[in-house]
Amino acid sequence: MSATLTISSKNYSSWSLRGWLLCKLAGLEVTEQVVPVDADSRAELLLLSPSVRVPRLTHDGVEVWDTLAIAGYLNEVFPEAGMYPADPKARAHCRSITGEIHSGFFNLRSALPMNLHSQFKSFKVFAGARPDIDRIEEIWGDCLARYGGPFLFGATPTIADAMFAPVATRFTTYDVALGEPAAAYRDTIMAWAPMQEWITAAKAEPVEMQELEVEF
Repeated sequence: MSATLTISSKNYSSWSLRGWLLCKLAGLEVTEQVVPVDADSRAELLLLSPSVRVPRLTHDGVEVWDTLAIAGYLNEVFPEAGMYPADPKARAHCRSITGEIHSGFFNLRSALPMNLHSQFKSFKVFAGARPDIDRIEEIWGDCLARYGGPFLFGATPTIADAMFAPVATRFTTYDVALGEPAAAYRDTIMAWAPMQEWITAAKAEPVEMQELEVEF
């Protein structure tokens, strides 16, 4: 079955990263179709047309966009991949926190945009983003304590790890101070083999785009 994943910049696009990681978790090999990131494609990045939504998965004649929709589709088509925890209670917990990161944390998103090319030491974090950072630390710490790590729901990564992965890059880029459990989890995500593959490709991209006011 052929599969295509439409994505945007690997350096800047947190949602593209999530969709790509979900495909990796499912074991689905995809051909990447890249939407260019420049001023002329701003309308595309603002998702004005379903044909340019990123990420968008095209698989076996089906088109799916929005990361949670992609996650649900892949979990149905590849149930053996174990994208959600096997235990029903843990699975419900996983769905809850993935929904939370999908729909919230707006101050964090705007204050610390994803940028894998750069690293800022002693970055002054906007005070409004601090409650978001604290909540993410709470989520990570709770999961690690309950399920034993090193990933959020135990020994193997799940949809939750794919959804929180861009946050780990933000905390690295902007040198955000974290407690020991959260810092260890950040490092686990940054060292995860699919993440290393994505980061290598991101750093090979030219840095030519203007910063956008919207996360994409």
